[in-house]
Amino acid sequence: MSNSQYNEQNEQDELQKYLEEKAKQAQEKEQEAEPLSAYEACVLKESAKIHELIAEAQKKTNNRSEDE
Repeated sequence: MSNSQYNEQNEQDELQKYLEEKAKQAQEKEQEAEPLSAYEACVLKESAKIHELIAEAQKKTNNRSEDE
């Protein structure tokens, strides 16, 4: 992997971690404010799944580009 690809991967990883932490903080803040309805809890759960799938897809894409 070239240095620029390595730096880009690190930046993407850091951004992903930052976004996950912000989402976690927002979720905690929301829960402190008032209890979640069943609908809101379901939406947050599904949103987390989507973020995980996006992160996995990005990693697979990055791994493929490194193999080339």
